[in-house]
Amino acid sequence: MIEAAARRALPKAHRMPAPYPHLLSPLDLGFTTLKNRVLMGSMHTGLEDGRKHFPAMAAFFAERARGGVGLMVTGGFAPNIEGWAKPLAGTLSTSGGAKRHKLVTDAVHAEGGKIALQILHTGRYGYQPFCVAPSRIQSPISPFTPRELSARGIERQIRAFVRCAKLSREAGYDGVEVMGSEGYFINQFLVTHTNHRSDEWGGAYENRMRLAVEIVRRVREAVGADFIIIYRLSMLDLIPDGSSWEEVVLLAKAVADAGATIINTGIGWHEARVPTIATSVPRGAFAWVTQKMRKELRAAGYMLPLITSNRINMPEVAEAILEEGCADMVSMARPLLADADFVNKAAANQRDQINTCIACNQACLDHTFKSQLASCLVNPRAGHETTLLIRAVAKKKRVAVVGAGPAGLATATTLAERGHEVHLFESAAQIGGQFNMAKLIPGKEEFSETLRYFARRITLTGVQLHLGTRVTAAQLLAQKFDEVVLATGVLPRDAKIPGSDGANVLSYVDVLLHGKAVGARVAIVGAGGIGFDVAEFLVTAPGHSPTMNLHEWLTEWGVADPGTVRGGVVRPQPAPAARQVTLLQRKSGKLGKGLGKTTGWIHRAALQMKKVEMIGGVNYERITPQGLFVTYGEKHSEGQLIECDTVVLCTGQEPLRELLEPLRQAGVKTHLIGGADEAGELDAKRAIDQGTRLAAAL
Repeated sequence: MIEAAARRALPKAHRMPAPYPHLLSPLDLGFTTLKNRVLMGSMHTGLEDGRKHFPAMAAFFAERARGGVGLMVTGGFAPNIEGWAKPLAGTLSTSGGAKRHKLVTDAVHAEGGKIALQILHTGRYGYQPFCVAPSRIQSPISPFTPRELSARGIERQIRAFVRCAKLSREAGYDGVEVMGSEGYFINQFLVTHTNHRSDEWGGAYENRMRLAVEIVRRVREAVGADFIIIYRLSMLDLIPDGSSWEEVVLLAKAVADAGATIINTGIGWHEARVPTIATSVPRGAFAWVTQKMRKELRAAGYMLPLITSNRINMPEVAEAILEEGCADMVSMARPLLADADFVNKAAANQRDQINTCIACNQACLDHTFKSQLASCLVNPRAGHETTLLIRAVAKKKRVAVVGAGPAGLATATTLAERGHEVHLFESAAQIGGQFNMAKLIPGKEEFSETLRYFARRITLTGVQLHLGTRVTAAQLLAQKFDEVVLATGVLPRDAKIPGSDGANVLSYVDVLLHGKAVGARVAIVGAGGIGFDVAEFLVTAPGHSPTMNLHEWLTEWGVADPGTVRGGVVRPQPAPAARQVTLLQRKSGKLGKGLGKTTGWIHRAALQMKKVEMIGGVNYERITPQGLFVTYGEKHSEGQLIECDTVVLCTGQEPLRELLEPLRQAGVKTHLIGGADEAGELDAKRAIDQGTRLAAAL
């Protein structure tokens, strides 16, 4: 309000145009108005699962309401036990439960925000023994076979949805989102893939869509006209035998007629073999699907707003989508984990200060699937707003941070934000450390946004940056710092393979950071995260990352127009590999087992499409000019020469701690963080979290 008034007070010739006019314009829903076109989409954070987390959930949503979001949707709450995602998952089915939710809704409303509760019935996706479904067909992502519902049982589920919606209103929510996509309960009724019924709830599509329409109609009757009902519609199933486009349009019109206020876009079932939200998915990759639906509905006279979703992580992306008429709102879930002030920064024309979601999934979805509280790799405060507090210091210190990788950047900027005098030393000519290699991997270009954010934050917080400075212990001692933080990172571990000093052998640093020439046939030693990244880098032709070209990416993964192909999925057509690559590991079993829980399958599938050979259970005997000689088994009896032009070593890292002992012996209070503390895989999530928490405590 202050900024708007100041802008009006300027002489007309000096007024700046409002940034992102489509994104920041109000949306009139008739009975209420949303202050902008940003929906914070539903994310399961784990805060839903237990009364003890409600104060933290209230703080989490209040911070994002304060950050300017137009409308937020909670993580999914089951309407009954049968709809649980897992045992004792978040449920809203009693008036007592509704009273507990008042803590959340009151906190949001106090900050001027609006919030809806998502009603999520998982159906056969439930990881619990009480799960139910239209037919007794087990899901590939749950070990439990669902019980087939009777007609009376279906009626009980509908009543549970209605009860949950009424309780949501009682709890002070501004609306509900009925989760009808991503392969959950309602979605399972819609397709013959999971609905084999022959009664009034199966067979013809009019019967299969009946559940969705009945739920929306009865919820509207129960909550009245002045309550937001979002219906999450699966517009692109991405599974064989998914819905046809005609069916999806028919359902959209039916739920609109039944009383939905807004239709939100759902993309892909959880069992689909197409990535939909990982960092390798192009920005705004599915906005065209929502645009297709919006044109259909507008042509038929339906004017209700449509929301598009998935991989919209910066304001200019959202603005372009809205300007092109793809949707009336944009859903940004994880971007608001990464930066609670996203909307306010966009409104203030501070795009360069936004902490961008890089869609890594490491601290959000991966945590959720491990039954841990969700957070964010680039923003460890997400989900921990009540415990990870960044407060101004009572006593200012002079602190040296050595190393400007993710750990050092997080530490230095948080310390400076709190009011300490911070000197950040970096031996390289640029900040970023290992992120300067990660951003070169096809599909990980987003990592450059994190470095842009930290570079700007260094300036804003007043960190004194010393690039190209390999600082010594003597120099640090001479400057009499109160404390020193060593974020000096890692060095590649010596592979100790005979011949590893040969001319045909490179380290991953040689390949990624120094750009050394690599031959046409490559053997990669080590199949951890770095090995997979190097393989992806080497099989992709320079300048041809499909992430940067939507058409190439859709073709690569077999995504088609649902108007021509049922479910919108066809056979993938990957581009030819730039090199012949063999990826090896000492451990037997599946390669990439330690990769992210929700993204590991994507990396494996991407390399398989490029015909990368993956071999486990090998012993590295020697490297010769002809290639890599390996044996199999404990006795090293069976041998094979893997003929190749280049061997790339991805055999782990060692912590770089050469400054630690001299400083400690001199009595300087010294802290180790990031790779210098624990090498392992290049774990940016741990590094940034560790650095932020240390800085918050000093």
